[in-house]
Amino acid sequence: MASDRHTRLVALLKVAFPLMALGLLSTLFLLSRQNDPDAAIPFADKEIQDRLRDQQVTGPFFSGTTADGDQISFSANRLTSPSGQDGANRAETVNARLRPTKGAEITINAEQADFDISEDRADLTGDVVITTADGYRLTSDLLTSELSTLRIVSPGPVEGTAPGGTLTAGAMTLEKDGATDSAQMNFTRGVKLVYTPRQQVE
Repeated sequence: MASDRHTRLVALLKVAFPLMALGLLSTLFLLSRQNDPDAAIPFADKEIQDRLRDQQVTGPFFSGTTADGDQISFSANRLTSPSGQDGANRAETVNARLRPTKGAEITINAEQADFDISEDRADLTGDVVITTADGYRLTSDLLTSELSTLRIVSPGPVEGTAPGGTLTAGAMTLEKDGATDSAQMNFTRGVKLVYTPRQQVE
């Protein structure tokens, strides 16, 4: 048990450290700027408060591995720390790429992602699109992902295309199969797959 906790902690830190580094860099950048009275641009008090509260990094990128060796890379247009919360980060225009040790590569795009390092959790919202190398392209309003292991959940409906047709379901979970150690999608709650035969080329 102690070994499992140590392995999970190491995997979480591999993902957490890049995020914390980005936050530290943004803080150092803001604090190191010197005020030049002759060149300073006047800001309203509210705008100054917003800038101090929402420290941000433009174009962040990081990559890491889970406890099982799955590779994860992440990029966004902007990363902020809303309300100055320690360990909490918000990313905008997000692209995440997952390369499991076994199974198809997965790409996730979303308008926004909220990371909570202390909770080992990320919530992706806003036109979330999941694409896999083996032929799935699904949309969801919300995806919840663990940071230290490969487990992604859509607690609400997903819909889109699957190999051979169209697919709708009330929920979805993407995680490692215990028997094969391969990344698999599991659909639940009113699953509907409509088969679309391929047209033969004459």
